[in-house]
Amino acid sequence: MPQMGQSVAEGTVLQWFKQEGARVEKDEALLTINTDKIDVEIPSPGAGTLSRILVRAGETVPIGTPLATIEGPEPDRPLAGTTPSAFTLETVRSPEETAHFYSPAVLELAERQGLTASEVHKIRGTGQGGRVTKQDILAYLAARGAGTASSGDEDVVPFTPMRRAIAEHMVRSKQTAAHATAILEVDMTTIVEFREREKAAFAERWGSPLTFLPFIIQATVRALAKHPWLNAWVEHDRIVLKREINIGIAVALPEGLIVPVLKGTEGLTLAEIARQADDLARRAREKRLTPIEVQGGTFTVNNLGVSGILLATPILVQPQAGILGIGAVTKRPIVVDDHVVIRSLAYLCLSFDHRVIDGAMAGQFLQELKTGLEGFDPTQQ
Repeated sequence: MPQMGQSVAEGTVLQWFKQEGARVEKDEALLTINTDKIDVEIPSPGAGTLSRILVRAGETVPIGTPLATIEGPEPDRPLAGTTPSAFTLETVRSPEETAHFYSPAVLELAERQGLTASEVHKIRGTGQGGRVTKQDILAYLAARGAGTASSGDEDVVPFTPMRRAIAEHMVRSKQTAAHATAILEVDMTTIVEFREREKAAFAERWGSPLTFLPFIIQATVRALAKHPWLNAWVEHDRIVLKREINIGIAVALPEGLIVPVLKGTEGLTLAEIARQADDLARRAREKRLTPIEVQGGTFTVNNLGVSGILLATPILVQPQAGILGIGAVTKRPIVVDDHVVIRSLAYLCLSFDHRVIDGAMAGQFLQELKTGLEGFDPTQQ
């Protein structure tokens, strides 16, 4: 199982494209795996015969677990590149022993769903040697729920691999970092007026919509350059200040959330940010991202306004020290020079790791961001 991101500890095999005994070529698509970050096809590391599949579809295993072996000119070698000794025990088990061997993911799911040992033993396994997989557990739960529901007032929906991984990451982030949130209101009127004038021509020229997100990203990058402590990772007992500013962009999917990363953002024009962000978001929804495109983020931006949300307290993407949520841009009355006027306003919600920075620094960063957005100069774009 390959490493698919800094915080990813395991992956789920979704589908094998080849059966045992089939011929495979080097770099030919062999299987699809899922993590909380991405669904991705894994190519064959070499040519030969797929002699053994060790992890069946539906099973979740830790990073580095051998998935299969391919026989070729060289001796058997695991797909993930680990040593054959890692699966020796599996090969010498009797069919009866294998059928009653449960992976950690299966045991965790069974415990979470309140299944007894006797119930699990009765489940017919479809894995190698009759082994029970996560899919077998989920199928059993679905069948049992359909057969025993008495009130009809509730549905039991097991976690999908993505939903479960997101849940685990969110809980781990809250347990790891000292979360705090600072909120500041920003006047977006100048940007709103510029966007209304230019969005049609922009879309025709660049082929991408002109949303509020690229304005926020551009201002965020400039603010991070002046406040590098927010462009940082926490690694064990040390703080790592990142020199490159790579902005993670939260993208909502029907089944969860994914955060592709816009890299090398310093020096990018507004149009370049808009085009690249739109491309990442579109391919995220189409599940066409590559593993490298969901790794290496140093700070995350979440456009909450797409859903009409005004205020929120985002959860940090580990091991990052900051995440910015942007509320919906709405017209509201405010006092300017002792006069009540109507302006287009939004809330900037900064969640930060209090182990890294304090409230004063968070406030300075938000003020820098506010100044950049309110001082937007249309003539420079």
